[in-house]
Amino acid sequence: MDLLASTWVVVQLLGIALILTLPASATDEAGRSLALSSPAFENGSIIPERYTCSGQNESPPLKWAGIPRAARSLALILDDPDAPLGPFVHWVIYDFSPSTPGLPAGGPPSGAPGNGERGLNGGNTIGYTGPCPPPGQPHHYHFRLYALDHPLDLKAGATAQQVEMAMKGHLLGSTELVGIFQR
Repeated sequence: MDLLASTWVVVQLLGIALILTLPASATDEAGRSLALSSPAFENGSIIPERYTCSGQNESPPLKWAGIPRAARSLALILDDPDAPLGPFVHWVIYDFSPSTPGLPAGGPPSGAPGNGERGLNGGNTIGYTGPCPPPGQPHHYHFRLYALDHPLDLKAGATAQQVEMAMKGHLLGSTELVGIFQR
């Protein structure tokens, strides 16, 4: 084997080794990574009282980036896995446009963002209900954003469980933002 062929083999092996050592992430074909954040609080930090039952009980502002180009729909579910009777769903919105860059505080002025639908929360009402744990230990609130390859075509008022079932086989990526609140 000549020097040029040997060099080519070594370069190929190094390239494969480099690819195998890169961390897996939810990136699209352009290398964008799906991310969810809030200007009101950092991931893993305390949710300001304004966005809870102790305040104005309005949804916090949210921003996202890195939506995969193949996405045709987004969904967002907020739940509290620390609730005494099992996970409690605080917010469900789905089938909103991937071009929607985020939500202002208090959510969209009416309906759901980007012509989407609002779902049923654990209080059996439509829309957002803020963190409201019993006094004691802090609870963790998981805001989960899902990028989907197809609209879910569920009627308004679907539950988080119905949305999650409809998402099966259509998930392009997901990301999470966790906030903490204690009373």
